This record gives sequence, C-alpha cells and structure tokens, in this order.
Amino acid sequence: MSYGLRSFLPKNDMINILLLAVLIMVIFPLSMDIFRLNLVGKYLSYAFVALGLVLCWGYGGILSLGQGVFFGLGGYCMAMFLKLEASSPENTAIQSTPGIPDFMDWNQLTALPWFWEPFNSLSFTMIAIIAVPVIFAFIVSVAMFKRRVGGVYFAIITQAIAAILTILIIGQQGYTGGVNGITDLRTLKGWDIRTDEAKYVLYFVCCALLIGSILVAQFVRKSKLGRLLVAMRDKEDRVRFSGYDVSNFKIFIFCLAAAFSALGGAMFTLQVGFMSPSFVGIVPSIEMVIFCAVGGRLSLLGAVYGTLLVNWAKTVFSESFPELWLFGLGALFIGVVLAFPNGLAGVYSTYVEPKLAKWLKSLKSARPPLPSGTAESRS
Repeated sequence: MSYGLRSFLPKNDMINILLLAVLIMVIFPLSMDIFRLNLVGKYLSYAFVALGLVLCWGYGGILSLGQGVFFGLGGYCMAMFLKLEASSPENTAIQSTPGIPDFMDWNQLTALPWFWEPFNSLSFTMIAIIAVPVIFAFIVSVAMFKRRVGGVYFAIITQAIAAILTILIIGQQGYTGGVNGITDLRTLKGWDIRTDEAKYVLYFVCCALLIGSILVAQFVRKSKLGRLLVAMRDKEDRVRFSGYDVSNFKIFIFCLAAAFSALGGAMFTLQVGFMSPSFVGIVPSIEMVIFCAVGGRLSLLGAVYGTLLVNWAKTVFSESFPELWLFGLGALFIGVVLAFPNGLAGVYSTYVEPKLAKWLKSLKSARPPLPSGTAESRS
C-alpha cells in the first residue's frame, strides 16, 4: 500500500470499515428475515444524512437543523420518476385523465406539469437526485456564509427552511401529493421493486453506496480541507486572517452534506416505496442530528452505528410501548449525551480500544520465542 493511501486510510480505519461492511452485508442478511432487513435498509438510508452531519457539524462546526430538506428533495426526485412509470396510460385507464399520477387526477389536473416532464427520463432523474439538493444547498449557503451568518442563527434559518418546504409541499397537493406524499411506487424500468428479491438487491445497493460515501467522507476528513474545517470550527477568525476564504469551504462542505443526504433519500424511496413531507420537516431533521450525536459527531462510523442504534431503539419502543416510545427515545439521547458526550465512538476510543490494544500487545509478548536454529532468530 502506498504512502498516500495509508495517510488517507490508516490500518485501524480500514479494519473498522471492513468490520462495518461485514456486519451490514454479511451478518445482517444471514441473520434477519426480509422484513427486518428492509427495516435495516431504511435505517441505513438515514446514515447518509448522519455522515454529512459529521463533516458539516462535527468537523466544520456548522449545525444544520434542516438536513431533512435535502433528504426529502432526493427522495422526491426518485419518487417522481417511479410515480410516472406507475402512471402509464394502461395503469390509469379508469382515471378521467389517464397517464398522469392519481393525485393529480383527484385534484382535477388535466395535464402533467412542466417540471414533472423531465422525470420521465431515468438518466435525468439520477442527475437530479444529486443536482437539485446541491443547487438548493448552494443557494442557501452562499446567501448565509457570504454574509458570515453562522452558529445558532444558521441553525434556526435551516430549521425555518425545513418548515417552509413542508408547508409548501402540503399546500401544493395537486403537484406533490400533499400530506400523503407520493405513494404506490411499483417498478423501476419494469423491475418490480416490491418483491423480496428486489428488496435484497436494493439493500445491498444501499450498503455499497454507504461504504462508498464513507470512503469519500474519509478522504475529505484526512485531506487538507479536513484540517481547515477543524481550524475553522475552533478559530475561524485565525483561518480567515491566514488568507483563506472561509465561506467557500463552508459552502463546499454544506453542499457535500446535502449530496449525501439526497442519496440517502433516494435509497429510502426505493426501499420503502413512498416519500412524504413527514421526512422533510423539523422533527425528522432534529432526529437526524440525534443520530449523529449519539454515534459521535467526530466519527464517520460512529454516525452509522448511532443511526442503527437509535432507530432500532425507536422500533423496539414503538412496538412494545407505543404510548411511551418518544419518552424512551428522549431518555436514550439525554443519557448518552450526559454520560458519553462524544457518543458511542467516544466510548469505544476511551474504554474499548485501549483495552483491546493492551490485550493484543499481551498476546504478542506471550508468544514463545523461536528456536535458536531458525533463520528468523539468526537474523
């Protein structure tokens, strides 16, 4: 392995990424039925958002309470393509206007809106899934960071944007499906995404994209940009006085976090089969911050494990105690933050990793010496 690759992906990080890959791509599929595995796939789609928050919030010091916006935009772009495929004239013959989505027919629209037309193309949709949220993030970040808006003000503004977009989606029911969202998604280029086989395939695609996103985030974290992000988080004025344009770095990392979130939203839509404004607003955006905080906002892998833990706890609490699951989720978050301010990753690095290293060292020192006649002992 070359020096450049070792600096980007140290041995410990490589082992930890491989362990995560084995967990989600081997152990989970072998130990779970398709229903539970599909749930895990849904959880992993949220992990894309948590990865972006590690870079944006943990390293850049930019707390965004509106990442659900980009998650939702990516999901809606995917849903629009799938809905148009499900709304072919032969599938909508009983409608008064065949060939348009059912919710448009219910709202007495007689033609497909112009901004829906390009989503008949899968190639355009694949580009739009990333481009639309990134362009929106670019507009927001330029407007904010070029005017040096940051800290709690930026967090409140992103929260307001999430609320505004939710109201807009619900209010434009004829174009977006309203509060119900875009539902009844069936096929992808003729391939039925509702079958068990399709769910397995989509799960593995989600896992592969997540591992790829972790590697991209790891590259950014280990690069000069990553070091500048930490410097900006701790001493922004000093970085600015050193001649760097701080706003450009913030714009880039915010747009990258938006791209990760959008990718997660698209995978969520494919695996779950719908997208609605309930994944765009303030509450889901704050939950996504909780995923990152519980896992550790300075750890990429911690964010993934935190997402899995919180959503698993949410599922267990809601199944066993439907009236109390919100309190249980809140108690989990408060307990982790108070007891382990660096999240699960902090627990691992503080308690587990030193003991593991000590154990491995003791095993190495306890190894019996080689016979004196061997080549290694003579050397």
